[in-house]
Amino acid sequence: MRWIVLILFLLCAVYTHWRGKARHGSFFRQLGDHSTFMAPLNCFAYFFSKVPDTPYIETKHFPELALLKSEWRTFREEALALQEASRIQASQTYNDIGFNSFFRTGWKRFYLKWYDNPHPSAAALCPRSIAILQRIPSVKAAMFAMLPANSSLNPHRDPFAGSLRYHLGLITPNDDRCAIVVDEIAYSWRDGEDVVFDETYLHHAMNRTQQDRIILFCDIERPMKYRWAQSIMSKAGEVLMRAAASPNETGDRTGGLNRVFRHVYSVRLAGKRLKAWNRTVYYIVKWVLFGGIALAIFWR
Repeated sequence: MRWIVLILFLLCAVYTHWRGKARHGSFFRQLGDHSTFMAPLNCFAYFFSKVPDTPYIETKHFPELALLKSEWRTFREEALALQEASRIQASQTYNDIGFNSFFRTGWKRFYLKWYDNPHPSAAALCPRSIAILQRIPSVKAAMFAMLPANSSLNPHRDPFAGSLRYHLGLITPNDDRCAIVVDEIAYSWRDGEDVVFDETYLHHAMNRTQQDRIILFCDIERPMKYRWAQSIMSKAGEVLMRAAASPNETGDRTGGLNRVFRHVYSVRLAGKRLKAWNRTVYYIVKWVLFGGIALAIFWR
């Protein structure tokens, strides 16, 4: 039985790697990526998805999101107020496991909600935005996300296919040089315009203009073909994604993963120092550790 599970896991990892046109350089690079650990659950989501399994999904499949687009100026006003108060910011400590790598290139965020009730800071500072979001149960997470001028985000896959990503342009350069590329297909943000895409396809973003870009960034529950499949993915999201909740400020909830992240990241920093010293030794140690974990799980 253990070997069946291992084979199934590897098959799902292979499918993740070869899904779409864009991929990490090698399968071994994908194998060590965080998206691989969720591959079996994600393949379940792809198989039972009610919406097309494509990089971009037309917004007609999500009629409830028309409310967000119609209220884009409300979101814009509150985002501007946060920006002027310097409240859209990077995490000051290691307490945002989901987006920690983005902060190095200047990316910033202000959470409105994250697979739970709205953050108290968001309810106090963005009451109109919160009131709109609370009218749409399929919106599981939301934030204002800033991509500064002359910055970029490296190619990556988000780990959980139970959601789809929604972007609504609020304050953008309205320029094709400010865009996201999902599975080699580019989309340029525009004020008041929205888009839905599958964030588990390899994607990256860039802002090669002199103006910061701010969007409303949401996780939308992926519609599933059957109620039982929807229930499985909803429960998985509640458990896995709630654990990655990150605060804006004191008083906001911090998920379990982020409470231990600062300790885990010290190991990651040691790995980075080892990689800088000798890449060959780094990869030997990395795969010996991975192999040891696999043997501990599947070998008696």
